[in-house]
Amino acid sequence: MVEYVPERRYDTVFFDLYGTLVDIRTDEESPAAWEALREVLEDHSGVTFRDAAALKVRFDALAAPVLARASGVRGGNAEPDLLPVYAALAAEDTVVDPASRDPQAIAMADVGDLTNLGPMVLPWALQLAWTFRRASTSLLRLYPGAEAMLTRLREAGLTVVLVSNAQSGYTRPELRGLELESLFDGIVISSEVGVRKPSPRIYRIALDGVLADPGRTVMVGNDERADILGAKVAGIDGVYLRTAISPQDDPRSSAHAVLSLDGPDYAGLMKYLGV
Repeated sequence: MVEYVPERRYDTVFFDLYGTLVDIRTDEESPAAWEALREVLEDHSGVTFRDAAALKVRFDALAAPVLARASGVRGGNAEPDLLPVYAALAAEDTVVDPASRDPQAIAMADVGDLTNLGPMVLPWALQLAWTFRRASTSLLRLYPGAEAMLTRLREAGLTVVLVSNAQSGYTRPELRGLELESLFDGIVISSEVGVRKPSPRIYRIALDGVLADPGRTVMVGNDERADILGAKVAGIDGVYLRTAISPQDDPRSSAHAVLSLDGPDYAGLMKYLGV
């Protein structure tokens, strides 16, 4: 006798990363993180900032026009890649005093973009970005059961895609370190496509990447605005996981989601997906 298997509602599952599959704690204001970056710049590029605070001032000044240009093109959900900012830091004068810089010159700084980073510059920019990321991160681990769940979904024939608001220079090394890259059929990182959730554009990019039907796709995430409401605008259902690092003002249960779960409840998710 052949067992009856009901038709699944979804063919494709999109996942957020941080707070959904990965538990993380970062502090990008940490003086220790900026000091780690300052030391690497001085030791390997000969670029000297008087202290970590001066380096942060300069980084923010270099990043400001990059962010402004991106917002002018993409609007409020723009997500430029900051690797050119790290590259610009390494190309600074030997001794840098942000207080002596002309504010107008800083505003007009030609940081450039990824297409202008040569084969020798890009690896160095990546190393600087990763130095800062490691120093600013106090916790990085998979939620229990995340790897097994992703594996099970793919074994069941579902297409699994990562859709993350993140800087590629930080997230790609973390995906490799956590051995997650091979568990996705597609990876969409906001800084690589220039736009972040909740913009429907990033969801359409993810859909196009795997030729998915939005009506047969579900987004799983821990941020109601970015993951649930953003997906909904793109015609995608959402499953809301309320985890410890969900936005503080997020509800315990989302009225806009087809399913809300308490924490990274992958068993509940798989049951809903019929896996």
